[in-house]
Amino acid sequence: MFDYLIVGAGFAGSVLAERLAAGAGKRVVVVDRRPHIAGNAYDHYDDAGVLVHKYGPHIFHTNSREVFEYLSRFTAWRPYEHRVLASVDGQLLPIPINLDTVNRLYGLGLTALELEQFFAARAEKVEPVRTSEDVIVSRVGRELYAKFFRNYTRKQWGLDPAELDASVTARVPVRCNRDDRYFDDTYQAMPKHGYTRLFERMLAHPNIKVMLNTDYRDIAGEIGYREMIYTGPVDEFFDHRHGKLPYRSLRFHHETYDQAVYQPAPVVNYPNQHLYTRVTEFKYLTGQEHAKTSVVYEYPCDDGDPYYPVPRPENAELYRRYKALADATPGVHFTGRLATYRYYNMDQVVAQALTLYARLCQRSGADAPRTDDHGRDPRVLSAAS
Repeated sequence: MFDYLIVGAGFAGSVLAERLAAGAGKRVVVVDRRPHIAGNAYDHYDDAGVLVHKYGPHIFHTNSREVFEYLSRFTAWRPYEHRVLASVDGQLLPIPINLDTVNRLYGLGLTALELEQFFAARAEKVEPVRTSEDVIVSRVGRELYAKFFRNYTRKQWGLDPAELDASVTARVPVRCNRDDRYFDDTYQAMPKHGYTRLFERMLAHPNIKVMLNTDYRDIAGEIGYREMIYTGPVDEFFDHRHGKLPYRSLRFHHETYDQAVYQPAPVVNYPNQHLYTRVTEFKYLTGQEHAKTSVVYEYPCDDGDPYYPVPRPENAELYRRYKALADATPGVHFTGRLATYRYYNMDQVVAQALTLYARLCQRSGADAPRTDDHGRDPRVLSAAS
């Protein structure tokens, strides 16, 4: 008899499996339809021997010390600050937009203060800010919006930014200095030996059984378990009772080139006529030294694995109907991106899983796991080597 059946071996399911097994002594079975663990963060060595991310680039960044220290139990880290260029008007320019972006685009020599004035002169007052178009136009005006954001967003989502919730473009800052980092989080790093190795260590506990290439519906009636943790699509769990929740998907085209370097930055965005949105060169991310290099082109599409919930009011309302069903389903805990119909970063999924673990422990009356002086559970060996 298992204490928990966990559906999905991505971050949400694997963190909960590890905590319940190592932190609470529970017996857990993790089931995933895919032939591998690690969910969309799965990485592997391609035919050329280059470490690649099968489902597009996954860049770890967080402001949460708790999340970073928790994951540090299972991996050493390679310091890494992500940088992105955008192909605009025949140039490769830093994105998020910063001082160098504007000066190089227009052949200017503005200072940081002058750039603030430049933006202010072009920004359009929008009240209230409702859409993704409103966010950018109110910051930098329509010309920069058109050059850097509109076509990229239309390709990514299949919708004009004016049709999308403000949260889509609000994630991308605009800077008046020369900071060209894509993120400004306190902790920015990549797992030294890759994400899959991290997950292998996370799930390497005698209380955890992993079943791959398996649909949980095929085995749920064959094994004994007390409760379920579900990280899959919430509408699928309820057989699309209220209709399908809309998602945007991606098609990945991987290429290997017989050269050491392919492009001048880890990621190059294409907010223009190209069918793909961006190209990622993995060796920048991993630090691997290799005579060849591998890249991935991303083509947004409607059909395929669910990646991005489409943030529109009618979709939020449809999710609320499914959430009501989920809340009324005893013995099943819904967590993670797909089960809560939210686009979370990896660290946010980890934090959500740790919060659910704490709630499960509190509900059962179990004591909080004992930790050392650094907040780490001594029952889990550090993977710092």
